[in-house]
Amino acid sequence: MSSLEIGFAAMGVLLVLLALRVPIGVVLGLVSLGGIYAIMGERATIGVTRSMVFEFVAKWELSAIPMFLLMGAVAFHSGLTRGLFDCARLWLSRLPGGLAVATNYASAGFAAASGSSLATAAAMARLAVPEMLRYNYAPSLATAVVAASGTIGTMIPPSILFVLYGMFTGQSIGMLLLAGVLPGLLTAVIYGVMIIIRCKMNPDLAPPIAEEVTWSDRFHALRDIAPLPILILAVIGSMYSGWATATEAAGFGAFAAIIIATVRGSMSRSVLFDSILDTLRSTGTIFYIAIGAILFSRFLTFAGVPQFMSEMADQFAYNPLLLLAVIGGIYLVLGMFLDPMGLLLLTIPIFLPFFEAAEMNLIWIGVLVVKFIEISLITPPVGLNAFVVRGVIGDAVPLGQIFKGLIWFLGAEVLIVGLLVAFPEISLAIPMSMQN
Repeated sequence: MSSLEIGFAAMGVLLVLLALRVPIGVVLGLVSLGGIYAIMGERATIGVTRSMVFEFVAKWELSAIPMFLLMGAVAFHSGLTRGLFDCARLWLSRLPGGLAVATNYASAGFAAASGSSLATAAAMARLAVPEMLRYNYAPSLATAVVAASGTIGTMIPPSILFVLYGMFTGQSIGMLLLAGVLPGLLTAVIYGVMIIIRCKMNPDLAPPIAEEVTWSDRFHALRDIAPLPILILAVIGSMYSGWATATEAAGFGAFAAIIIATVRGSMSRSVLFDSILDTLRSTGTIFYIAIGAILFSRFLTFAGVPQFMSEMADQFAYNPLLLLAVIGGIYLVLGMFLDPMGLLLLTIPIFLPFFEAAEMNLIWIGVLVVKFIEISLITPPVGLNAFVVRGVIGDAVPLGQIFKGLIWFLGAEVLIVGLLVAFPEISLAIPMSMQN
């Protein structure tokens, strides 16, 4: 077999193993090592493994990952995120579908702190779904808004997906994180507007809430959650101003979260221990998969797959919209079987030659790739966030009802993707202004 044939055969084996539910880190590592051995022999395989693994994990930029994870873990375990839903409810409950709108924006805030779609969906399912059901909201709306708004966690900084995408494509991690700000906010706003319009047209979805709320109550709730938005804005602002790199901003965010929790009196040994333990577990998982992905990327290079795909990509050079449509469809299908991080690390080595051959802006493409991954999390029949919500609330709402409600959010995503493709400035405005 030629090197190229070995490369494509290995990709077929990889897909079969993934379909058999073998962990993606194991699959990437075994297929890569087997492929390199088949092409270059035993000594080269040992040499490549020894050098590449160290070179990858020793990169300073990767230290942003555990720092962002620690910031989110401290914010969660110390209760910094606890009042988000109550605050949003007090300010927005008078709107049509006010509790659903409040859940949407509270999820965006929680996601900005945690950086995790799945964590956001799980936490808000516990907080918001019972509250909405208590006020006779349609179960399909109550659950779908939690599943959909949880996806914003992959877009608004800190986003681990952007950090990993930057490492594998050679793009500035700071610019990628900033590029996600406006698309993330745009997603939250369009979701909110869609909910209001639906509930205005069909009040049975969300009956009005007869609750007396004073301005004193609103400002008191706002004061309680103030440290969290200040923390997030400080992290984003430090990168935007050039005062700190993404790694330094991550370290500052983790340190600031610990200080804020300590000043508020919510820091304890158990909180710190749980936060560090969560960070270690998540970091270990991420690095384990990332090492497999970097070996897979090098194996594909040895096999000549990127060069072959670059030549194939010439047919897309004059029709980049077709390329985006094809790749978007692939992400939606693969998203049924893979978690977001595994999906990103598996596909970037394969798709990067296409993007480069079409001379696309890789910062803009990074936003679209993360957006495609977001959408895959809520796409029937295997939208991962829908299953997370279902797992948290139990048998209260059938899975079919959750997916029924998600159809409206998928419609909103079509509009959002259309805007991001038609107006790349939405993604590039903040990064470009930072450069200037």
